[in-house]
Amino acid sequence: SSGINAEWPLRPGFYRNKLKYFAFLRKRMNSNPKRGPYHFRAPSKILWRTVRGMIPHKTKRGMEALNRLRVFEGIPPPYDKTKRMVVPSALRVLRLKPGRKYASIGRISREVGWRYGDVVEKLEVKRKEKSAAYFEAKKKMNALKAKAAASL
Repeated sequence: SSGINAEWPLRPGFYRNKLKYFAFLRKRMNSNPKRGPYHFRAPSKILWRTVRGMIPHKTKRGMEALNRLRVFEGIPPPYDKTKRMVVPSALRVLRLKPGRKYASIGRISREVGWRYGDVVEKLEVKRKEKSAAYFEAKKKMNALKAKAAASL
């Protein structure tokens, strides 16, 4: 099973989407707000809830599908060593006209109260440094292997 990095999915226009999310935050049960709706701030939970709305999550099949969904902020350790997959039809350059404004879910989350954006950013910088070091070592090893193969 693979995971989804929740900070990158995009919506056109930051300000309007921020206002939409604030309007969603105002919706609550009048008699007992603890009963819902629950307003998630983390990008992973926002994306998870969005996907939940697209599937029949009250049926057994839908519950199983939702349990298979893995959504994260950043790229956590078990997935940092796997090959990245991209859905071509979801790329911003193909979906939006050039010059259009857009907003990432990560940015909207930070504006509405998600407090861990800086922590995830630091961890991502660390991960990228480790990945770059690994790639340099791999390039050197491949060059040595090519040199050895040429000398035979």
